[in-house]
Amino acid sequence: MATTNDLKNGLVLKLDTGELWTVVDFQHVKPGKGGAFVRTKLKNVLSGKVVDKTFNAGVKVEVANVDKREMQYSYMDGDDFVFMDTETYDMLNVPRVTVGDAANYLLENTLATVAVNEGNVLYIELPAAVELTISQTEPGLQGDRSTGGTKPATLETGAEVKVPLFITTGEKIKVDTRTGEYLGRA
Repeated sequence: MATTNDLKNGLVLKLDTGELWTVVDFQHVKPGKGGAFVRTKLKNVLSGKVVDKTFNAGVKVEVANVDKREMQYSYMDGDDFVFMDTETYDMLNVPRVTVGDAANYLLENTLATVAVNEGNVLYIELPAAVELTISQTEPGLQGDRSTGGTKPATLETGAEVKVPLFITTGEKIKVDTRTGEYLGRA
């Protein structure tokens, strides 16, 4: 347990509903009249929903213990992704639902941050950009320039991204893992 005076950005709170919320922003307010309070912006750890919540100053809030570890993606086991802790070499099975869209950018031996709370995996966080090879795309035409349009390309993971017309099959490109956009050649 902590008080609202101990709040800081990145702290994970367990509120009345049992859901986990990350403190995105907070501000202590001391009006001229009445008691002090803390205005916060909280983000739901699982859904990503952001809400504003006000606490009275000095109120106790429950802090959740979220363990973030760097792990290496090893292989698929049925519908689970198997990650290996890079320090202890323990294996951890993560369901496809928890991995979510990150599955589009995961190759074997990719490093990712895995957040765990009370033995439950909350989410997988990939680096901002990854390098992947294009497995299939339509051939470019003579005169295609970087200022032209885009075309669909399938990556080695099976994900599809829009790339400039001059990109060909077999090239390595950088992809933004948050938006799925093409960033450039690797």
